[in-house]
Amino acid sequence: MMPRTTALNLEQVPAESQPTLGAFTKNIGFTPNMMATFAQSPIAFNAWATLLGSLSKALDVKTRDSIGLAVSEVNGCNYCLTVHSFTAEHMAKLPADEIILARKGHATDRKRDAAVQFARKVIETRGQVSDADLKAVRDAGYTDANVMEIVALVAMYSLTNFFNNVFDPEKDFPAVTPAGSI
Repeated sequence: MMPRTTALNLEQVPAESQPTLGAFTKNIGFTPNMMATFAQSPIAFNAWATLLGSLSKALDVKTRDSIGLAVSEVNGCNYCLTVHSFTAEHMAKLPADEIILARKGHATDRKRDAAVQFARKVIETRGQVSDADLKAVRDAGYTDANVMEIVALVAMYSLTNFFNNVFDPEKDFPAVTPAGSI
């Protein structure tokens, strides 16, 4: 299969993308292929990075990573599933069974489960959720502002899912089990 695009060497990254990419590289310890590819468009890359930074304050890390896993599973983004599985394990400290549950749109924690189920409904229905779906997430203790954050997280994760599905950068995180076998 022909590569759809290539990750840039750091010297090839447009000047407008370099500060953002450099900050990610410093924080992560290496430059993920997705980011080196995405950096080809300073407008898209910096907009995504700003959204990511803002949404890193939304909800808690376990819920954010669980939403990322559920959305990436629905969107069939193997690159993002490798990234979110890695971060869920190493940063959010989710055990392996919780990672699999999140990929299926659930969590063992009641409140997080409601958020993840709602996020999955948002992506599956393209936002056409039912009144019952909205009531369930509210009944779990989420405010309308929190629900808006869940929707924004779904959109942000979908952006990277679509980007990675289109450009298929080389995976640089540990492989995960294909969805059909979990």
